[in-house]
Amino acid sequence: MPVTEKFTVKGNEVVEKVKQLIHEGNIRKVRLIHEKNTIFEIPLTVGAPVTVAVILAAPLLAAIGAFAALVTECTIEVEKRDES
Repeated sequence: MPVTEKFTVKGNEVVEKVKQLIHEGNIRKVRLIHEKNTIFEIPLTVGAPVTVAVILAAPLLAAIGAFAALVTECTIEVEKRDES
């Protein structure tokens, strides 16, 4: 069963936090939520090398950056693989 974590971050910190989470490597899905509405949902391939995941996520990170410039605060919900 996947484990879910939530992080509330300022708009200018969103892209860096998403990049940090992708680099952790055990992420299945990242959701960007603003005012209880899901704005972006990024599914990441389980077991994909981190470098490939970052390259594939680059256009999405640019879109997230544009969105983040418009908001003051949002929530990042992360679905991780269960390590047990």
